[in-house]
Amino acid sequence: MFRRRSDAVNVGHIHAILASRNKTTMKKRIISIIILVILAIILGLLLNYTKKVTLPIPLVTSFELCVEAGNPVMESFPRQCNSDGKTFVEDVGNELSKINIIHISSPRPGESISSPVIITGQARGNWFFEASFPVMLTDWDGRIIAEGIAQPQNGENWMTTEFVPFEAKLEFTIDDNIYSRRGTLILKKDNPSGLPENDDALEIPVVFGDSKIEPI
Repeated sequence: MFRRRSDAVNVGHIHAILASRNKTTMKKRIISIIILVILAIILGLLLNYTKKVTLPIPLVTSFELCVEAGNPVMESFPRQCNSDGKTFVEDVGNELSKINIIHISSPRPGESISSPVIITGQARGNWFFEASFPVMLTDWDGRIIAEGIAQPQNGENWMTTEFVPFEAKLEFTIDDNIYSRRGTLILKKDNPSGLPENDDALEIPVVFGDSKIEPI
C-alpha cells in the first residue's frame, strides 16, 4: 500500500519536473523567436534607411573634376566635359589665340612634365631675335622655377616670316610640399626694343611630375 502511494508520488513529481522544464524550454523558444523578430525588424529598417540615404554627389567645378567623376569627354580641341547640363572646357592657356604665330608640339597643354623637359614647336621668324627667344617655367604661385633659351632646330634660318622649328631645355625642381603641382610654361617673344606694346607670349598649363634634378 505504502509503496504504491510512494510510487504515485514519485511519478507525479517527475511529471511536475518535466512540465516545468517544458515550460522553461517553451519560454526560451518564445524569447528566442521574439529576439529574432526584433532583429529582423531592425535589419529591415536599416536596409530601408540605407536605400533612402544617397551619397553626396561630388561638386564638379572644373574640367579635371568633371573627368574624374566619370563624365563623357568630347575629343575636340580643347576637350570638353559635360556634367548635369554644364560644359567644362579644358584649359589650354592662350594657345588658340597664338596658333598663327607660335605653337608647341611638346609638352602639350595639361601634360605632365619632369626635369629636364624638352620643349619643341614652331614659331614665326619674327618671334626670334638673334636666333633665340626666352622660355620660362612658373609654379602654381607664379614664381619662376626655371629659365632658358629656345633656338632654331638644326640651324634653321630664323630671319623669315615663316614658321621655324625650335627647341629648348629646362631643368627644374619642385618642393614635395607645394600646394599644387600645376604650373605654367611661358614662351616669350624676344623683344629687344623693350616696348610693352611689342611684348607677347604663349602660355600653357602643365602638371609637374617627378623631378630628376636634385636641388643644390
